Amino acid sequence: MPLINNTKQNESRRLRVKKEYKVKVRWGDTDAAGIVYYPNFYKWMDEATHEFFTSAGYSTSKLFMDEQIGIPLLETHCEYKSPLFFEDEICVTTTIELVKSKVFRAAHIITRGEQLIAEGYELRAWAAFKDGAKAIEIPEEVKQKIM
Repeated sequence: MPLINNTKQNESRRLRVKKEYKVKVRWGDTDAAGIVYYPNFYKWMDEATHEFFTSAGYSTSKLFMDEQIGIPLLETHCEYKSPLFFEDEICVTTTIELVKSKVFRAAHIITRGEQLIAEGYELRAWAAFKDGAKAIEIPEEVKQKIM
């Protein structure tokens, strides 16, 4: 039984919308040892999520300016597999792996060529900022475009 469930999960993941976000590591992204300083992985995952939504037709800056809707972070995680260095060219591949009524989880795979560098996720809310910050229902049309 678990093998069947894993197969179905893998098939479901392959059908999800994916967005690739390319980054070139800059000198300022590295520490004194010349290795990428870990907070930059979170910066790149954040940028990749915003690019994902823009590519789906929902620019996060436009949503905030026009409708006071934002996607604040609730939780993040990153597991590092291999270091990155100045001028490495990487790809952050983003999928939305979970959507609930008011929150979603963006999964990120960071690679350099074919090499896995890191895997992480962000749990975010769909929030209205008109009268303070409050999580609200994610519109069905948004759910359809991001999954």
